[in-house]
Order: sequence, then structure tokens, then C-alpha cells
Amino acid sequence: MNEMRAIVLSLHGSEAEIAPVGGNGCGHCASGNGCGSGKLSQLFCSSKQRSFRVNNAISAKVGDEVNVGLPDGVLLRNSLLMYVLPLTFMLCASLLASSFFEGARDEAASLGAGAGLLTGFLVVRQLTSRSNMQAVVRSVVNAAGS
Repeated sequence: MNEMRAIVLSLHGSEAEIAPVGGNGCGHCASGNGCGSGKLSQLFCSSKQRSFRVNNAISAKVGDEVNVGLPDGVLLRNSLLMYVLPLTFMLCASLLASSFFEGARDEAASLGAGAGLLTGFLVVRQLTSRSNMQAVVRSVVNAAGS
């Protein structure tokens, strides 16, 4: 199981909104002697704090520092699902649309590709929202106010 530490920002029923604690990567980003991925991250990623909703199985409270677990294989499965399924939908819809419209194949293929990609993303969203393999709060490391 993959684990990380996070702070509970707010509660929403049986879910908690959390923000990861600490930096990302190996810690050499600030020194400038690392692999350079920190520079890419600064260039392409937002510097805003990111938050996520997870299952709050242990009833952690706002301000608690918690361990959050993600079951093994979920990250790989969801990554493949997020990339492969929309691209497959895009390719199939593009080929299907271009075969139906002989006179305007390029335009039909472009519109079909866009519609297929959007449909693929919507299908992925539905599949991942119904999945029971989501991150869960596993334990409280530091309770709020202590």
C-alpha cells in the first residue's frame, strides 16, 4: 500500500478533504543539485496547494495530520485507464466518422476525434468515481490541538 502524510482541511460526510504535507520528490529540488524534475514541475505545475477528497474511515477531525493509503496497483490501473481509454475512443470515433462521410473525410475525422476523446474522458470519470479502490485515511499521526 502506498502511503503519504496529509492534513485534513475539511469534512464532507464520510469524506475528508486533505492536503499533502511536505515536498515532492527526493528533497534535492531546492538545492539545485537534483535531476531537474523540480524545474519542470515549477515550469508546468501550479504552485497552489492541491487538495483531494478521500474516504475518512477513522473519523479524523479538521487539522489532524493523517496517514493516507492508496491500495497497491490503483495508481498504475488508473493511469492506464486515464490515458489509454480516451485515446482508444478518439481513434475509433475518428475512423468511424471518416468512413461515414466520404466527401469530407478530414473534417469528419477531426470532429469524430474530438467527440471520441471527450466521450472517453467522461467514461473514465464515471469508472473512477464508482471504483471502490480509492485512497483512505488510515491513521492519525498528530491530532489537531495537541
